[in-house]
Amino acid sequence: MPEANSTQVSTANNGPQPDTAVALPGMRVSYDRGSLHEDELAGTWFEQLQRWLDEAQAAGLPDANAMVLATADAEGRPSSRSVLCKGLDQYGVVFYTNYTSAKSHDLLATRYAAATFPWYAMQRQVNVRGEVERVSSADTAEYWSGRPRGSQIGAWASPQSRVVDGRRALEKALAKVERQFADTDQLPVPPHWGGWRIRPDFVEFWQGRRDRMHDRLRFRRVDGSWHIERLAP
Repeated sequence: MPEANSTQVSTANNGPQPDTAVALPGMRVSYDRGSLHEDELAGTWFEQLQRWLDEAQAAGLPDANAMVLATADAEGRPSSRSVLCKGLDQYGVVFYTNYTSAKSHDLLATRYAAATFPWYAMQRQVNVRGEVERVSSADTAEYWSGRPRGSQIGAWASPQSRVVDGRRALEKALAKVERQFADTDQLPVPPHWGGWRIRPDFVEFWQGRRDRMHDRLRFRRVDGSWHIERLAP
């Protein structure tokens, strides 16, 4: 019996399918756009990450601050999604979300996360792994005040990650919040919304090279100090 409010998807053959068995194995790119050597690294992981973020932005990459956030639930089942990095300093990488979302439930259960910045056009990626913590209410309020009003209304209206009864339900919820705050110049921060910070133990910088001999340089924290090590590709 189908679950209420769910949509059944037919798996019937709707016509000719692409021959992915042939196409996928032959898809490859020669990585020859750069290199990464130890003496080229910035003094700290966050300065190096900021440098690559700036270069991705200057190169015109869309959503240069997008990162794939990976979490796991209490049973160890992983999930991932793209979020936007909205803070970077020596303490970690920050993003904002609904505290009742699936990702937040995972983070509350395990207190650990990984994030990857996938700059495919530059043949680069950065992986950050570490424990997580909520950012302060003051930091959340400061970031919230600079968000577009539409994004603020959306954060109030959306019961993130919950099943809803169609698109119309979301539009009605949005309209309700718009009426609720019609005479309010600055919307308050929702009590269920705020920031998470990943405080990294590992930060790996990956630069594609020819013949799969990629450059992988990792900052690893040991007893409060950071060490740089090269990993085999």
